Amino acid sequence: MKESRSEFHDIRGLRYHVRTWGEPGAPKLFLLHGWMDVSASFQFLVDALARDWHVIAPDWRGFGLSAWAREGYWFPDYYADLDMLLDVYQPSAPANLAGHSMGGLLACTYAGLRPARAAKIVSLEGFGLGRTTPEQAPARVRQWLDGLRKRPAFRPYRSFGEVAARLRRDNPRLTDERAAFLARHWAKENGDGTVMLRSDPRHKLANPYLFRIEEMIACWRLVTAPVLWVFARESRRGGYLKDTPEELAERKGAFRDYHEAWVEDSGHMMHHDQPQRLAGIIEGFLRAP
Repeated sequence: MKESRSEFHDIRGLRYHVRTWGEPGAPKLFLLHGWMDVSASFQFLVDALARDWHVIAPDWRGFGLSAWAREGYWFPDYYADLDMLLDVYQPSAPANLAGHSMGGLLACTYAGLRPARAAKIVSLEGFGLGRTTPEQAPARVRQWLDGLRKRPAFRPYRSFGEVAARLRRDNPRLTDERAAFLARHWAKENGDGTVMLRSDPRHKLANPYLFRIEEMIACWRLVTAPVLWVFARESRRGGYLKDTPEELAERKGAFRDYHEAWVEDSGHMMHHDQPQRLAGIIEGFLRAP
């Protein structure tokens, strides 16, 4: 297992944790985790990379070892956090960005907001949520208001083993060894002997703003970097699954230089299920002219 290092930075007033692998002089690859995940989740993928990379993987605000935001969480904050993190780690050259799920959506959209800062983009099932209509807005805002009345919380677990068992139930492809590793990074010990998830429970609150695919597509049309979308053959997650063929083609067609690849025998968590295959796909894309 390749050894990682923990680094901490002040990013927009929050103590941000960044996990890195490899030597700083090696080519840089940024890995951006998804919702309710942590940077250590990429360990198996990093172990499978053939080339020597300086891998840089932040814990997003409110996840892992990064600080929690007192004012709550708004999606545009992640774009701003990424902008500042690139100032720290790669201020003078375009970056290779690979993200899973929410992290993939962030990478693609950020590349449209800051085209000059993106060299190549890899989105691992980060294709955006399901489509919404304005008529859904009143119910969503009411849901958000109702959620503010009671502070959200995660239930405690009796042990890290119980957390690992929960991960295995959610993803039967996960081996016992990998589940045990992830549990130690996904959760932390409380003073009373129980174990609690590291993520801020306020991430569970409904967002009062609807996901608008039209706005994402408008950003994607401004991306100048080559983009690779990686699909998991047996995934059951992702708003694109409800798209018609024409709607999915609209998402893909927003990019000027679009590529796609498929990972067989894998669900949504492809960096856990098939890290060796995924590493080959990513490195093949990054090596291509």
